[in-house]
Amino acid sequence: MSRVKRECEVPPDGSQQWFGIDTTSSRLGHTKPIETIAMARILVIDDDADQAAALSSRLLEAGFEVFAAASGREGLRTAHDKRPDLMLVDAGLRDVAGTEVCRSIRSDASLRALPIIMMSESDDEIDRVVGFEVGADDFVTKPFSHRELLLRIRAILRRRKRGDDAGTSGGAVAGLQLDPAAHRVSVNGEEVVLSALEFKLLTTLHRRRNRVQTRGSLLEEVWGGGDGVSVRTVDACIKRLRQKLGSAGQLIQTVRGVGYRFVAADEMSAAS
Repeated sequence: MSRVKRECEVPPDGSQQWFGIDTTSSRLGHTKPIETIAMARILVIDDDADQAAALSSRLLEAGFEVFAAASGREGLRTAHDKRPDLMLVDAGLRDVAGTEVCRSIRSDASLRALPIIMMSESDDEIDRVVGFEVGADDFVTKPFSHRELLLRIRAILRRRKRGDDAGTSGGAVAGLQLDPAAHRVSVNGEEVVLSALEFKLLTTLHRRRNRVQTRGSLLEEVWGGGDGVSVRTVDACIKRLRQKLGSAGQLIQTVRGVGYRFVAADEMSAAS
């Protein structure tokens, strides 16, 4: 029995459309896909019907299960109902801005770890920085190469899987408690809500504590070294992370002209 309901169109009324993979045949011109990150589920939120259909079709061909929504509100409902593994959201949605969709996801404890790639027609660096500040894990400029986007999606899903498989508790440092397996962080017993990218940045710094990490190495490790991401993006994310960590934010120190390092509390005075 086929798993699929297949129709690569986003309904004009903005209702949710479900896309799937036909694993029993190669009809509709599609060959059987290679298994992709355990058949990851992707949510596409874009109110441009043609672009959404083309992107959804390409994701299907690549072996993903795809859900599509033609508005921000519909996308948020779908995220809650379907629990996707990754979300692609257009920054220029007409009903709810993509940045606000991102903020809403990051403020929801049940969805905050959901990786988000923001799509935008603007290639201004400030728009990228704003996207990352509200919690996007990656940012692509329209029109973009579907091949490149697939590489970015797979890279994010692999990083997420490595983080899930790590399963090693970071322990407590100056009131900061990390639990990578549960994707949780708390400061003095109070839980802190971080985006998937912010959590990845924190765990990367913590794992290499007391060692200086250059901006370039952080770009490669946390963002995957993708085009369109600059050292300014790293600085903006570090600033946001420190603010969220409150008193524990001082554990992340700036090494002028080089990058950052996470220091243990008993070494802070020596590292200053």
